[in-house]
Amino acid sequence: MKIATWNVNSIRAREERLLKWLAKQQPDVLCLQELKVVEEVFPFEALRQAGYYAAVYGQKTYNGVAILARTEPTDVERGFGDGVDDPQARVIAATVAEVRIISAYVPNGGEVGTDKYAYKLEWLHQLKTYLKDRRRLSGPLALCGDFNIAPEERDAANPDLWEGSVLFNPEMRDQFRQMLDLGLVDTFRLHHAEAGLYSWWDYQRLAFPRDDGLRIDHILTTRSLADRCNAALIDREER
Repeated sequence: MKIATWNVNSIRAREERLLKWLAKQQPDVLCLQELKVVEEVFPFEALRQAGYYAAVYGQKTYNGVAILARTEPTDVERGFGDGVDDPQARVIAATVAEVRIISAYVPNGGEVGTDKYAYKLEWLHQLKTYLKDRRRLSGPLALCGDFNIAPEERDAANPDLWEGSVLFNPEMRDQFRQMLDLGLVDTFRLHHAEAGLYSWWDYQRLAFPRDDGLRIDHILTTRSLADRCNAALIDREER
């Protein structure tokens, strides 16, 4: 099974690129974040013609997550299902070919010490609780998405510059380690121990031409899936 994740940053703006990428790469599963559309205007038909079913949790203008798959996703869950009233569409889960797939868009956090940062911490707590509940980690599971966390120094081109930010600080690194402590595996690091591989670049700072990036997008899996992972890569061409 080929699994991918992509913060598409508006599916309306990138629908054509998305369809071309699907035709070229042909993943079995693609998790999307930052759809920025409600379900009523999501391009279900175009994706179906491309050979993909879609489970969607949409939101107007902001957020929004989806799972695309060659076989129809089942047992779809939107949100954490914990009774907490959260208007932000940031997590969706579904089963594809007996693998539980989760597409997650972790809050950015704004600035450390703000209400937005407190929301990020609370959201991560909810995510960990969700993973531990109902024996979700007992079977094959892939948690995919934009985590807005660079877990180690080798995941930042300029760690000294980013240190203390909402994406790279001791508290966020600890949050990431706590997810690994649940039994999840950072599949990218199974195949790439080196630094210098990033998934996000700050366009406002013209960081891409200088490769001044961060690795904040991840696919974490249970050990049973990690043991079957034979490759991992970041497709820079679509950033």
